[in-house]
Amino acid sequence: MGVASEFKDFIAKGNVVEMAVGIVIGLAFTALVTAVVQGLILPLVSVPGSVNIASWNVYVRSGHFFPGSVIQALISFLVIAAVVFFAVVRPLAKMEAKRAARKPAAPVTTKSCPECLSDIPLGASRCKFCTAKLT
Repeated sequence: MGVASEFKDFIAKGNVVEMAVGIVIGLAFTALVTAVVQGLILPLVSVPGSVNIASWNVYVRSGHFFPGSVIQALISFLVIAAVVFFAVVRPLAKMEAKRAARKPAAPVTTKSCPECLSDIPLGASRCKFCTAKLT
């Protein structure tokens, strides 16, 4: 088997293709969430005519520090996390809870042995693990 054939088999494996698709979807989702936050959410949160936080800077000796950009990045992170939580995580959790509630519970087919606490079939008269007689 040649190197080209091995490489083709590696690329054709499902996990490599699924990972590539996941990365592409993740990038698209990142662009969407960033656009929603930057275009809709942050303008609603900011105060019109306020100071641009990112332009805050501090001079210490010969160093030039930008704590404003760190604060703005922190605010953006928190807003993005809130948007993802309320727009994606909570609705999916509610959908999963509804689906789980609709699913009937599996019938009970085993019971616990009173001696060794092993799971045994309901109709058993003796435990298959400790041979205790069951009532």
